[in-house]
Amino acid sequence: MRIALVTDAWVPQINGVVRTLSRIVEELRADGHEVLVVSPEKFRTVPCPTYPEIRLAVWPFAGVRRLLDDFGPEAIHIATEAPLGWAARRYCRKRGLPFTTSFHTRFPEYVQARTRLPPALGYAVIRRFHKPAARIMVATKTIHDELEKRGIPRLVMWSRGVDTQLFRPQAKDALDLPRPIHLYVGRVAVEKNIHAFLDLDLPGSKAVVGGGPMLDELRRQYPGVAFVGPKQGEDLARHYAAGDVFVFPSKTDTFGLVMLEALACGLPVAAYPVPGPLDVIDGHGIGVLDEDLGKAVAAAREIPSEHCRNFALSFSWRNCARQFLAYLEPIG
Repeated sequence: MRIALVTDAWVPQINGVVRTLSRIVEELRADGHEVLVVSPEKFRTVPCPTYPEIRLAVWPFAGVRRLLDDFGPEAIHIATEAPLGWAARRYCRKRGLPFTTSFHTRFPEYVQARTRLPPALGYAVIRRFHKPAARIMVATKTIHDELEKRGIPRLVMWSRGVDTQLFRPQAKDALDLPRPIHLYVGRVAVEKNIHAFLDLDLPGSKAVVGGGPMLDELRRQYPGVAFVGPKQGEDLARHYAAGDVFVFPSKTDTFGLVMLEALACGLPVAAYPVPGPLDVIDGHGIGVLDEDLGKAVAAAREIPSEHCRNFALSFSWRNCARQFLAYLEPIG
């Protein structure tokens, strides 16, 4: 099958959306499917406001049309509600072609965190973007129900996976810090609510793995925190494994792939009882959710590492890719 994946989030960006999409592409190609990735690297781009490391395509419709015409896809999936996503949506609408979409990022809440605009305005745009899609893939039941209440139809559940060979318990020597080590991995940005973690009074140490627009500012504000910058591959896995508790302070993520990666490395999770943690962590004995994040961290430290690892072993990128393939809407 010839599958076109249109996404504004792609390498060299480092985030859960890119990791999910890139692994899906790998699995699909391994199964013999031909996949065209329409991403910003194929276009002239400008930096995203407040996120200069994210590049946005400029006037991409003609380029998207040319790429899709030349490829002749048998299915089109649009992964992001940004310039390339809107261009691909327009392409499909003009030709009467079916397409699917996915909801990865709660942009209305992200915009509110930066501008104070009410999320209702952002969700009106989200609703308009996804309305023509044959199916809209979402990662968790909580997000499914939330979007359904906001009038977004034809939602289907699309789970996630984790590479349990890469992310695994191993020597804890990547971080030479007093223990216990409380670890955060992800973008260093306001919408991740990272201050809620950094402001906690905790024994041992705090470590932050990742880059983002607030990195330099937070290094100055919190000199006692180890900010080690972004990591990838085996180096990232080593830093996960070096921690003792994974702290996930975000209240805006739709899933939180980093939680699965941490669990695969044997780290229990402390988080707020919000979408993402509620779906992944709640009721499984692998983490603690509490409106008091400090209480959640203290309780999570008591959870055996092997419980976390065993839970993560049930997640597979192959199953994730098969779900994705089953939800695609064939053209013609």
